[in-house]
Amino acid sequence: MEKIFETFTVTILKINKLVNKIKLFEMQEFDLKSVHVMCVYYLNESRGGLTASELMRLTLEDKAAISRALKTLSDKGYISYNANTYNAEITLTEEGVKIAEAINGKAARAVAAGSADFSEEERLFFYQSLKKIADNLENYYRKLY
Repeated sequence: MEKIFETFTVTILKINKLVNKIKLFEMQEFDLKSVHVMCVYYLNESRGGLTASELMRLTLEDKAAISRALKTLSDKGYISYNANTYNAEITLTEEGVKIAEAINGKAARAVAAGSADFSEEERLFFYQSLKKIADNLENYYRKLY
């Protein structure tokens, strides 16, 4: 008998841990961590800028983690914002855009490796299913909470 709960939770946990390890390994040359990758990624996606609150919502990180990440990214010259202003708009600097391009290339290679044996149809079905599972679990959690 298949252990659905165990298979599901262990597999999702394994994927999460592997993705974080890949991010950490791939970002060694920039001395960045997983949280930095996601901040830079979302800032690049939203060239108009984002606030720390928006980054918290998008990355699913807490306020302290985002604050530390923003400090690091600012110190390295990858982002621009006024840390003393409430809801300051954060944007990538020219150097930050270069890092974002490197991240996008590395991410594309990792995604290709992860779905290497998938047909395009299988890949689309998988991501649609995964998103549906996440949405369903989020709805379930909201009802519990």
